[in-house]
Amino acid sequence: MSITLHNGPAQTASSLAARSFVLGYGVLAYLTFFGTFLYAVGFTAQLVVPKTINSGATSSTGQALMIDLALMSLFAIQHSGMARQGFKKLFAAFASPALERSTYVLLASLSLILLFWQWRPITSIVWEIGTPMAYAAVAGSFAGWLIVLYSTFLISHFELFGLTQVVSHFAGRLTEPMKFRTPGLYRLIRHPIYLGFIIAFWSTPTMTFGHMLFATVTTAYIFVGIWLEERDLITLFGDQYRHYREKVAMLIPGLF
Repeated sequence: MSITLHNGPAQTASSLAARSFVLGYGVLAYLTFFGTFLYAVGFTAQLVVPKTINSGATSSTGQALMIDLALMSLFAIQHSGMARQGFKKLFAAFASPALERSTYVLLASLSLILLFWQWRPITSIVWEIGTPMAYAAVAGSFAGWLIVLYSTFLISHFELFGLTQVVSHFAGRLTEPMKFRTPGLYRLIRHPIYLGFIIAFWSTPTMTFGHMLFATVTTAYIFVGIWLEERDLITLFGDQYRHYREKVAMLIPGLF
């Protein structure tokens, strides 16, 4: 005597539930990122948001330095550590690879939210620009953020922030391997996203010591991030990326 078990519908329902969870998780991670991105604009530009880089709970200069450096270090460790291929392989051993990018985006957003929440202002003024140049500085900050956002769309915004992976997983499709492309600004410089951040962080009519600390440390981290990222890109694309690096400047067209 043999017994046949018909588990097709149950298995299908379970699979649909699992894929729906992955999709919902990815959408939540993306929305968290987008809200954090918008808050970051207001945080550095000191506009609209309730707590900016120059407002909030105050501490002694020494204590503020330690707290702010710890917050930026936490973000840097998470942001760089989880971007490495070793972490990605480890993650794939415990969870669906479709969740990896969304998890990275979510945790990066949460570490930034913690930074915004706990940041201690140091309000000693380094420089202050009067009108009309003050308007130019504010416009420069917004231009930097627009460069960041525009550059992400040049290289597939939704894949960069995990939505493409979770949608493909929900539809039962395999995500296509990353392709090496150099559209738009990437023909002029290798890292327009990083350039946009640098412009956004340094363009301000009133530069306080706390803001300068933030801009200096994040700029230094950007150069470390470029070194790590290019090492990974050479591993992925080999001579194709080496030739690109030889021909195209890193941040300033024709110079550097």
